[in-house]
Amino acid sequence: MRSAARAAIAALALIAAAGPAAAAAPVTLADVVAMAGGKSPAVQVADLKTDEAHSRWVQARGPLLPGLTGSASMINHNFSLKALGITFANVPGAPSQPNLVGPFDVVDARLRATQTLLDLSSLKHLHAAGDGEKVADAERDQTAEGAAQTAALAYLRAARAHAAADARRADLGIASELLTLAQDQRRAGVSPGIDVTRAETQVVSARSQLVVAENLLERARIDLARALGIDPALRLELADTLGAGLGASQAPEDSGAALALAHQRRPELIAERMRLQRARTERSAIAAERLPRLDAAADVGLSNDTWDGAPTTRSVGLALTLPILDGLRREGRLDEQRAAIDEAEVRGRDLEHQVAADVRGALLDLGSGLELRQEAVDRLRLAEEELAQARERFSSGVANNIEVINAQSSLVRARDADIEARYVIAAARVNLAHAAGVCQTVH
Repeated sequence: MRSAARAAIAALALIAAAGPAAAAAPVTLADVVAMAGGKSPAVQVADLKTDEAHSRWVQARGPLLPGLTGSASMINHNFSLKALGITFANVPGAPSQPNLVGPFDVVDARLRATQTLLDLSSLKHLHAAGDGEKVADAERDQTAEGAAQTAALAYLRAARAHAAADARRADLGIASELLTLAQDQRRAGVSPGIDVTRAETQVVSARSQLVVAENLLERARIDLARALGIDPALRLELADTLGAGLGASQAPEDSGAALALAHQRRPELIAERMRLQRARTERSAIAAERLPRLDAAADVGLSNDTWDGAPTTRSVGLALTLPILDGLRREGRLDEQRAAIDEAEVRGRDLEHQVAADVRGALLDLGSGLELRQEAVDRLRLAEEELAQARERFSSGVANNIEVINAQSSLVRARDADIEARYVIAAARVNLAHAAGVCQTVH
């Protein structure tokens, strides 16, 4: 599945790079879902946010890793003994002791290494940063799912517009045939001129509706290109039609199974769970700031009044730090994190209810669409029979073409109802896949 998705993304990327010249590129629903879920602008931004989260984890790891610094200095200075609290008694008859010492040189060059031996707070902050990275990953998946749903629905709207345009062409063909029949009947003297006028009116109306349908189709293609984040001038051709299996995915059509899958795969739920875990870890890290911290440090270097013959000096030490009082700032931060935990728990419960509503709503739409489709099939069959019978009666001269025109209008409405029912089914399947968290498997 992933290799197929990568191939689809690569193919569409080449099409987009080729520009409007690649206007006849056919794409399937699976192609646009793969591209939207992998390379749409929103997903690219989400990828960058995951990189930012990883960088924050790297920063949080820093206090636990060794540190190494180097320094070198050369100083020429003098100083006052009295400023250091050093005074010498004057000996009677002897010259007074000088107060100013120097100038003299001091050179120093050394390396200093530090290592935290025990810091539970920094360790927990690192774990919280890791939870934040998982949140960013889940949010990226959420963005990809949303982009896949948006692109899939845009594709279905384009497929519906394409089917409507085909239907309007068929309507124009029937209207033209009926006009020819009316003209033949008029020349044969078995039909009045009003029948020809009515037939001509139907042809003009069918042409107008075809113009509207073709415009809606081009607008749908533009919307599809925008959903994919590519140049709207690129005219994508649809390889899929509103067939019976369009919009299928890994989402089960059983309510219990779909809910179970949604609780497992829905990225919003995963992200909210990780936010709750991160908030709890952050609170634990703040509480751990009360605990002692143990650090080790060592340095080695050269120190003398000149570089020549400078001896090697060193120092090694341990430092234990115990926070005692920080003006109650730590307690305020703990209260803030406690509120954040409660907030995440409330959001999580509400989100679980929203997921259940999404699944049940999509299943209701799917069931309704299947019923509408069956009725639309019967309605379309009856409308075709009605038109055939009215046309036969008109050809036989036993009726005028009012019956034919009425039957033709019924056929137009029946075709539209059939197209809409097929669209409702496919859209419900896409929404069910999104509700279950598997929208990127739609095909």
